[in-house]
Amino acid sequence: MPYTPLQITFLGTGTSSGVPMVGCHCEVCTSANSKDKRLRSSILVQSPTTTLVIDSGPDFRQQMLTHRVDQLDAILFTHSHKDHIAGLDDVRAYNYFQQKPMDVYATEATLNRVKVEFDYAFADVKYAGVPSIQLHRLNNNDAFIVGDMEIQVIPVWHMFMPVIGFRMGDFTYITDANRIEDSAKEKIKGSRILVLNALRQEKHISHFSLQEALDLANELQIPEVYFIHLSHQMGLHETVSQELPSGRFLAYDGLKIQIH
Repeated sequence: MPYTPLQITFLGTGTSSGVPMVGCHCEVCTSANSKDKRLRSSILVQSPTTTLVIDSGPDFRQQMLTHRVDQLDAILFTHSHKDHIAGLDDVRAYNYFQQKPMDVYATEATLNRVKVEFDYAFADVKYAGVPSIQLHRLNNNDAFIVGDMEIQVIPVWHMFMPVIGFRMGDFTYITDANRIEDSAKEKIKGSRILVLNALRQEKHISHFSLQEALDLANELQIPEVYFIHLSHQMGLHETVSQELPSGRFLAYDGLKIQIH
């Protein structure tokens, strides 16, 4: 893939319930450490000329305001679960200021769900102010271009649900997975930086556990790995971070990494 320098900002690193979890008073949910406060998982990807977001969950508006994202060229969806698409309505502000529809890239199954969840945006007769969205269908083996970024689709499995990750040069992003086929692993190999979901310490039915994520990162021989989609069951950020091997990190909201 062509060389394009990127800045990655972790907008959210939590699981579907976020951290703290409503009604929970465990040591993680009551922690005063800002790194234990996790919005729903999403990243901001910025190149010299292009800005995109991977997944716009329920915290999308808050994330855009916090990081002062005044221009957004596209949203890429990994899958259709609510914690990854629920904030799409808030592209209305970008429609207004940029005077164009928001480009949204996803698989056909995810786009179909988007059209159901936000049916008013696709109605034959639209009321004033609805979001304007331009849908782009992706297949499992697609490579596509957004601005100056060439992006490779990486198919993975979230139990029985197909999910897609994305590779951009030396950077690969995978969330909501517990199984990756060998053909997809080949597409990840050679990445310098991998972002990978690791829900908690204990095994889970549809997400990698921390140990499973560590094992996969080692199998793929990725030098630098950041774990996301973390639940309060993972443990305190500082405690778990001290136990991780070299080159393995718990991501946290607001973390920025440069890819040159």
